[in-house]
Amino acid sequence: MNPFRSLAMEAAAAAILLVLLLSPPRAEAHNITRILAGHPSLSTFNHYLTLTHLATEINRRLTITVLAVDNAAMSNLLAKHYSLGTIKNILSLHVLVDYFGTKKVHQLTDRTTSTSTLFQASGSAPGTAGYVNITDLKGGKVAFGSAETGELNAVFVKSVEEHPYNISVLEISQVLSSPEAEAPTAAPSQLNLTAILRKQGCKAFADLITSSGADSTFQENIDGGLTVFCTPDSVVTAFMPKYKNLTAAQKTSFILFHGVPVYQSLQGLKSSNGLMNTLATDGASKYDFTVQNNGDVVTLKTDAGKSTITGTVIDESPLIVFKIDKFLLPKELFKASDAPAPKKKSSKDAAADSPDASSPDGQPSDQTAADSNFARKSVAGVRQLAGAVMCLCLSVALL
Repeated sequence: MNPFRSLAMEAAAAAILLVLLLSPPRAEAHNITRILAGHPSLSTFNHYLTLTHLATEINRRLTITVLAVDNAAMSNLLAKHYSLGTIKNILSLHVLVDYFGTKKVHQLTDRTTSTSTLFQASGSAPGTAGYVNITDLKGGKVAFGSAETGELNAVFVKSVEEHPYNISVLEISQVLSSPEAEAPTAAPSQLNLTAILRKQGCKAFADLITSSGADSTFQENIDGGLTVFCTPDSVVTAFMPKYKNLTAAQKTSFILFHGVPVYQSLQGLKSSNGLMNTLATDGASKYDFTVQNNGDVVTLKTDAGKSTITGTVIDESPLIVFKIDKFLLPKELFKASDAPAPKKKSSKDAAADSPDASSPDGQPSDQTAADSNFARKSVAGVRQLAGAVMCLCLSVALL
């Protein structure tokens, strides 16, 4: 093996080891929906965390505690026919913005504490309404209640899952009582998707939603949460020859492929690599795409192509609309050959990339000699660098 390459590899390995030793531990990402999915008795609670978009907020935070209640307790809550906004306030009172595992709730200083919740963080909770009291009672019982009323109306049942000090999910006996959280909330303003798109540079895409018959499906999903990916007018114009070749049913599926039946913030997309179902999904065809992230760049991929998010058109929960640079191409309707082909290099560019292009006066032997001389002069320097890095790594490891 070339001695220069060997020494360079040693230096690189030593540098990587040093970075690993000095890097602080990273908090693991969590997914509350996935955690609760393994507990059927908590399925209703899990469903409403998604429906109210609290799941996204929980997953976004590095340190969190969720006080879950079983299906029977949720049935009692739903029997009161609260609006979705009120249910969100009530459930946000069950999400503590601090870590409380089983050990911590049984070893509280002074046997009691008060902690803030997502209800408090929302700005909708006046005074102490957004705080929860936790008290370690006699006999090993731990009670929970809203600080607003001072009543401890729920008790600790069991630990569902704990990842210190990232996320803790504890089951409590019943829904916490809070007059402020239970107060009626204003109905969300009626959001007209196509009207919004027409005002924000996606008029041609809005016209396709209407002409394909997909508009009713989009509108019906807004209240429960909806994410839409639209293309600017210039992209629609360039794509029309392919679009016109689709059948009426295929046009509808193609447009619905650009909608996801859940509110997904940009931050949520950046932390949710993997498959994502769309409004076009049915029993026979999945119609999904893959979210991939590279820093701040979010890419949506299928087997037939990929698109990049270029901006946000509107972010008004429960609706969010992103602008993308290309149409999303479902593999059920398009083949990989339908994706734009990469730009071919010209003969001039190819010549510039040739190894011999940099040889002066057409004499590669002179360049080879120069490279060899440079390598010999660099060996000593690289050897010293590798030794210094290895010594530093060993020093850190012994601390």
